[in-house]
Amino acid sequence: MTATPVPGGRRTGIEPADDAARRKPLLKTGGPPGTQTPPRPRLPRPRGARHPLHGAAQPADIFPAEATFDGMADPGPFRLTQYARGGGCACKIPPGELEETLAGLMPDGQGGDLLVGVEHGDDGAVVRVSPAMAVVMTADFFTPVVDDAYTFGRIAATNALSDIYAMGGEPLVAVNLLGWPRDKLPAELAAEVLRGGLDVGRAAQCHVAGGHSIDDPEPKYGMAVTGTANPATLLRIDAGKPGVPISLTKPIGTGVLNAWHKATGEVSAAAVEVMTTLNAGASQQALAAGIRCATDVTGFGLLGHLFKLAKASRVSAVVDRAAVPLIEGTRAAARAGHIPGGSRRNLQWVRPHTDAGTVGEDDLLLLADAQTSGGLLVAGELPGAPVIGELVPRRDSVLIIR
Repeated sequence: MTATPVPGGRRTGIEPADDAARRKPLLKTGGPPGTQTPPRPRLPRPRGARHPLHGAAQPADIFPAEATFDGMADPGPFRLTQYARGGGCACKIPPGELEETLAGLMPDGQGGDLLVGVEHGDDGAVVRVSPAMAVVMTADFFTPVVDDAYTFGRIAATNALSDIYAMGGEPLVAVNLLGWPRDKLPAELAAEVLRGGLDVGRAAQCHVAGGHSIDDPEPKYGMAVTGTANPATLLRIDAGKPGVPISLTKPIGTGVLNAWHKATGEVSAAAVEVMTTLNAGASQQALAAGIRCATDVTGFGLLGHLFKLAKASRVSAVVDRAAVPLIEGTRAAARAGHIPGGSRRNLQWVRPHTDAGTVGEDDLLLLADAQTSGGLLVAGELPGAPVIGELVPRRDSVLIIR
């Protein structure tokens, strides 16, 4: 999918004022339109080169020959993933724990013009403002999944915008959410993170207008995004119907590959491509096909998000594990032991509601792998997206894996 860039001159609110080469990015402060931080030189390492902070290259037989791994810009002395305990959507609060925390906290005003709230843990909140327009709101941020600051910004922004697309909306404006350890990491790296988010906003034709920053022990970045949608054509998590196929628009495996990257410093170009691809095209295809049920696959993994969808829709979901696409290198990285803790917690959460038949633990962990900026999980068929299962009338188990 190729996104159309925003016409020049759009005000973003985070561009440096005056001399872009020296000044720091501004949050909650406007700058003259048309200015931006200049790109720094990109110095990709040759394929197979060792990361300068690691004494030995990953053994060649860890990944199959068809897997392609490229280096991003050399992070120099600062590997962002080493400044945080977790990474990406894998550092979410465990879903079961989150459910217990939110139980009984249903706010007033549910129903009426509040079309989507907290009742099913959908991707965003939706408020109807007119018969033909609703406002969609979401917020998403996390710790680094890659060492390169600019790429981290792109991934986090792509992930934040995804919730708007998962609801069938179009993003309108985003504000930055930045936590930065000022005593550990230079401000220039924070500027690179923000530049990555700004570039994604431009590609999505979404205004990026200021934001909020705090001094934080760990680096964190994301966005609060507001979009618009047609109330009559929302993509909802609770609108699944029996007999409808399940499609997945991106392969899975980013949790495993990000854990591998954090441990070794090596980069999966395929994983980065998945995490920086906007879900705009998939959302538009779903709306054009008349689909009304979808979600995106992020920190709770494919099984976790499918469980939420099936439970909210009062159906069961049958998954053909052999049809689920994996990012190249995922299975080999998992065999090497790079399984995020979030993936194990996801599986623990859905296991009581799952009939796994004879499917082994290794496959189940991959199906539960905590994704960052994953694809759309759609109740319906989309051109080019593999069908991975089917919604069926509710059975004893919510998830059935074959």
